[in-house]
Amino acid sequence: MLLSKSCVYGLRAALYLASKEKEEFTPIKPMSERLEISFHFLTKILQQLTANGLLESFKGPNGGVRLAKSPDKLALIDVVLAIDGPKLLTECALGLPGCGLKNPCPLHDKWAITRDSIRDMLANTTLTDLVEKGKKENLRLTEDGDFEQLLRD
Repeated sequence: MLLSKSCVYGLRAALYLASKEKEEFTPIKPMSERLEISFHFLTKILQQLTANGLLESFKGPNGGVRLAKSPDKLALIDVVLAIDGPKLLTECALGLPGCGLKNPCPLHDKWAITRDSIRDMLANTTLTDLVEKGKKENLRLTEDGDFEQLLRD
């Protein structure tokens, strides 16, 4: 897997928040249950997204988290960079330091093409794009739940 488990869960949480019709704060406990992610693990991930300006959080009885920007202004790359950093988009696929045009590894040319394609997809796909696709095609966001099922209260 190219993305860390934290990043995958961060993407799922961001998509869940983007699928909410209202701009209210979403409590973390019910979100963790719906997304089938450990509450404590999800809390740490959401703290990273908040620290990077992608989410806003509010403490208290009506507290929770919400997207800091409209989901059509947040690209997948924003979430990936906030959680995993740029290594996926910059490091050698074989983990060799200094890999580049002057001193490439055997996989350098092929990985550069793939890496650039991944970067473009992440940069050009917004949360709104995937939420709309998920709802339209009734796609899954959890192991067993589609978007519509996930959003039912």
